[in-house]
Amino acid sequence: MPISLEIVERSINDFSRVQRRMLIAKKENATEMYADLKDEYRMLKALLNVAGVNLTEIDYIKE
Repeated sequence: MPISLEIVERSINDFSRVQRRMLIAKKENATEMYADLKDEYRMLKALLNVAGVNLTEIDYIKE
């Protein structure tokens, strides 16, 4: 089943948004929020990997 470009685009945008929020949570020492965002980060990262997206340039958290 081919992956829709709209789904990939939305996932990339979500991935970027989650990373920004993770950085804010880390800066504010919001450990519970960071842990919750990290779960979403991992799921989006897995989805993007399956879709064949090269995360080298867009993954600046690298966890």
